[in-house]
Amino acid sequence: MGILHAYEDAVQISESEKAKGTTVITVSCPDKTGLGCDLCRVILLFGLSIARGDMSTDGKWCYIKFWVVGKPTASWSLLKKRLLEVCPSYISMSGIEYYRSEMDQPKPHDVFLLKFWCSSDRKGLLHDVTRVLCELELTIKRVKVSTAPDGRVMDLFFVTDSRALLHTQQRQEETIRCLRDVLGASILSCEIGMVGPEVTACSQKSLFLPSAVTEDMFSLELSSENPTGSLFSNPLSTIMDNSLSRSHTLVQILCQDHKGLIYDIMRTLKDYNIQVSYGRFCTKAKGNCEVELFIMQVDGNKIADPNKKNALCSRLRMELWRPLRVAVVNRGPDTELLVANPVELSGRGRPLVFRDITLALETLDTRIFSVEIGRHMVCNREWEVYRILIDEADSLRVPGKKIEEGVRNKLMGWE
Repeated sequence: MGILHAYEDAVQISESEKAKGTTVITVSCPDKTGLGCDLCRVILLFGLSIARGDMSTDGKWCYIKFWVVGKPTASWSLLKKRLLEVCPSYISMSGIEYYRSEMDQPKPHDVFLLKFWCSSDRKGLLHDVTRVLCELELTIKRVKVSTAPDGRVMDLFFVTDSRALLHTQQRQEETIRCLRDVLGASILSCEIGMVGPEVTACSQKSLFLPSAVTEDMFSLELSSENPTGSLFSNPLSTIMDNSLSRSHTLVQILCQDHKGLIYDIMRTLKDYNIQVSYGRFCTKAKGNCEVELFIMQVDGNKIADPNKKNALCSRLRMELWRPLRVAVVNRGPDTELLVANPVELSGRGRPLVFRDITLALETLDTRIFSVEIGRHMVCNREWEVYRILIDEADSLRVPGKKIEEGVRNKLMGWE
């Protein structure tokens, strides 16, 4: 019982007593490369924003504090449980630290097909469904939505269950009940079933992307018109300095704040196999964010190679300048919204992207005719691409530029 209690204490959450106050999340556990990324991803998944953070480690043990704002999409206790799951396990009573081996990682969750028919389409239908699935901790891997000539809508959601319970009758009944509550009388039928590996493989096949879209959307070069800043008014600066520490490289970042900013920084460092030994970041006035990180390579040395420094610095600037790619293109008489985000090397995509897209389109009073989600290898990186065909009547009423701007602002948290 002592060991279990010590493990539970690895994550502490001090809720704010004020309605719009700041909640403090404290993590103290064995360290691992990429832990900051994994923690930030969970916080983003629960709909919270990091306003400030401190982290330090001696290479074996880490201590991290996040000051977050907002209310989680689920309970604080569930958030703590999910944060504990990404912390390395340890045995505290014997003084022996235990790191889970790579071979002992949990196997990927089974994929299930959620299929339902609705008697008619309505504005916001997809967002309501997506919101419910997120609240149930069902991760959307792929979506296929189509509207029949008679107006009926068929939705196919390929999902995984964070709770690993969707194979049970109780969990399936809970999911169907929640969907019926939000869809009301319009839902005609609803089925849930596990899919085989052949269906899963087929659902992950890349869809065709026009070369013009590929070149424009997925460019990894900063715009020549604004090489030092973002697409927006606030400056973007990344500086790397080896003179202040014998063993660490200092990274200083000044940029415009956006939803998931710290996650974007940490996932980039994780993909480069970089260890953060000490870090501090906070949001400032006028929407700016300042970040200072002391980092080292996996071999315990600072980044001395100029080519490696330049490559990492360039990638950080790109990930902060364009963490997501948004474009609206014409397909003859149709209007298609394209949204893409890079996939972590671990295979995980950015959380809540589809939820934010559907919320933005609902706010714009725009209906969705069809949706396809797939993964593509472009510019030697894997991307998660959302292709959304806008209802023909709405595409004529709402300008494409307004749709693109509204979706980007929602995804970036600029509201």
